[in-house]
Amino acid sequence: MRQILVAAMVALAVSITVTPLLIRVFTHRRWGQQIRADGPATHLTKRGTPTMGGIAIGIGVWAGYLAAHLVGVYYEGTGPSASGLLVLGLATALGGVGFLDDYIKLSKQRSLGLTASGKFLGQLCAAVIFGVLALGFRGGGGLSPASKHVSIVRDITTVSMGLAGFLVAAAVLVVAWSNAVNITDGLDGLAAGSMGLALGSYVLITFWQYSHSCALRAVPGCYTVRDPLDLSIVCAAAASACVGFLWWNAAPAKIIMGDTGALALGGLLAGLSITSRTELLMIAVGALFVAEILSVLLQVVMFRTTRTRLFKMAPFHHHFELTGWAETTVTIRFWLLAAIASATGLITFYGEHLSTIGSQLP
Repeated sequence: MRQILVAAMVALAVSITVTPLLIRVFTHRRWGQQIRADGPATHLTKRGTPTMGGIAIGIGVWAGYLAAHLVGVYYEGTGPSASGLLVLGLATALGGVGFLDDYIKLSKQRSLGLTASGKFLGQLCAAVIFGVLALGFRGGGGLSPASKHVSIVRDITTVSMGLAGFLVAAAVLVVAWSNAVNITDGLDGLAAGSMGLALGSYVLITFWQYSHSCALRAVPGCYTVRDPLDLSIVCAAAASACVGFLWWNAAPAKIIMGDTGALALGGLLAGLSITSRTELLMIAVGALFVAEILSVLLQVVMFRTTRTRLFKMAPFHHHFELTGWAETTVTIRFWLLAAIASATGLITFYGEHLSTIGSQLP
């Protein structure tokens, strides 16, 4: 618990301090956001708002994580784990892809950065490298950070995907989650606030897995996750870094996280779901992000098949703007939906634990 608190406090302090520094630097260099011509007209006023604020989130997460482990080495003699480093490595790699995308937009002064195929290739490479490494690094109990089994709240040991199936699944998760968060990042504070809620719930989930780990005590309902405490530290640092960034990103935003932050945070969700053995549970916790990317897919399918639109504009947070809702109204109500989704995930997680214990009782 000491390490989790240190990670959260340091990440918050670094993120909330570094973000205004980036605002000043990017404003001086005129690194401002380019706005899509086909977006809501009200967003044209955001043209020139500094972007690539996700750099501050990334620095905050790493600072919080490393500070927590300095404390861990001092008190317990333990350092970073394979699971934590792999998840952060995946997020950083995707943040690098997002940085390239943002930088091209800024240097070319246009709203399009990397080509769709270029961005996909970067996401795919990061996912495959993560997947291969996550099946290695077996700990003392023989557990690797990832498993080839399908998982909801824990591994379904009767359903194995095999190596090829796991790598495909990992690639799908990484690409889907990183794009889902990127699509959600369309209103001031929406993605940062929603990510803070989702990651906050995973602090509780992974800490519960740690306190009920089979490595500590092999009892009914225990969890076979390799490094749950380290994952909890990652979640605490990331959630706090998002909150620190939100201080400056709340409407009217003084800086935007850009693809640098959105792709990294989406990769973080994918990596956490894989290493905590909760891939399908993450769909419930991150239901808002799922709904956002589905709204885009449905809009495309509907238009191509019927030449009509399901929403006034996709992703569907813009639909509500065009129906007359103020941007802040949409953001706050979507935060409420994100909170409900996170609570639903927590209830599902704990309910499964209770049902497992009950089924094992004589």
